[in-house]
Amino acid sequence: MKISQISVFQIDLPLQHPYWLSGGRLKFETLDATLVKVETDGGLVGWGEGTPWGHTYVPAHGPGIRAGIETMAPFVLGLDPRHVLDVERAMDLALPGHLYAKSPLDMACWDISGQAAGLPIADLMGGGSRTPRPIASSVGAKTIEETRTVIERYRQRGYIAHSVKIGGDVDRDIARIRDVENLRRPEDIILYDVNRGWTRQQALRVMSAVEDLNVMFEQPCEALDDIAAISGRHASPVSVDESLVTLQDATRIARDGIAEIFGIKLNRVGGLTKAARMRDVALAHGIDMFVMATGGSVLADTEALHLAATIPDANCHAVWACQDMITVDIASGRGPRNIDGHLHLPEAPGLGVHPDEDALGDPVAVYR
Repeated sequence: MKISQISVFQIDLPLQHPYWLSGGRLKFETLDATLVKVETDGGLVGWGEGTPWGHTYVPAHGPGIRAGIETMAPFVLGLDPRHVLDVERAMDLALPGHLYAKSPLDMACWDISGQAAGLPIADLMGGGSRTPRPIASSVGAKTIEETRTVIERYRQRGYIAHSVKIGGDVDRDIARIRDVENLRRPEDIILYDVNRGWTRQQALRVMSAVEDLNVMFEQPCEALDDIAAISGRHASPVSVDESLVTLQDATRIARDGIAEIFGIKLNRVGGLTKAARMRDVALAHGIDMFVMATGGSVLADTEALHLAATIPDANCHAVWACQDMITVDIASGRGPRNIDGHLHLPEAPGLGVHPDEDALGDPVAVYR
């Protein structure tokens, strides 16, 4: 079996509500999604998706994905998509770095591999827990009142996991954390996500002020060096997200004890193939995980769920899904959907959901 054609589609995914990061420093209203259709000479078709969270969040953007695929396509065409390591090496040789551009092709190859084997991707990867995974909301609000409103909106949908965005103002962040904790329910899983929004001194001031609450923080500072510098000066569990990009990042975090939790975003790290190695580093060092699509449709959410299903239940806190935040559904209700705040692993071979191709329009590029 060989890859015979790669078609690339672009579609805008408007957010239902304006979304703010870092205390209102960054605002997002529409996501630029790239969908990839990989066809084979054996008749199997796989789909992948890459949807960065805008272009101001991390070094990734929609046009960059499409440019990267243009560069890599000649090196991938003719390869067997079931040999995901061969495809990975071909992409890495053709285009060093640019992991976010490689993720959709990796995802499509895993989709084909699962179909060829007659197994869901998670089973093919050797995991496949059927325990429903809690969906983590993403509470991007600027005020305490707005934060309460958004959390309640998600609770009405059954959510028990919440990623509350903070950062940028010490007093406001302390007040918001205490307010959310006052409303915490026994079953809640709450992560306070700073999105690199604190300096070292701001991080220590907030973490010290709420130390009595024993809460989890995600990406409190800009870089691993910053998080490492303050790691021995507070008692709060820390998740590393934006600074977890490569396997080298993962091994450094584990070796140096920089964080207790990995926030694995599949598009950012280059897809399932590379993310699986980070998962294994985490498990070997007693590090728990959140698994996330960077953004996107139910396809991206489903990919994240497959990886989450390969993690022991006790070590996987939640998956973050974007589908409840966008106003466009490219798969007409198919695939894993919110059921009482959880996602259930598909039983169909491969990814388990494909888009309605008519909803995508004409491809912006085709490579043969």
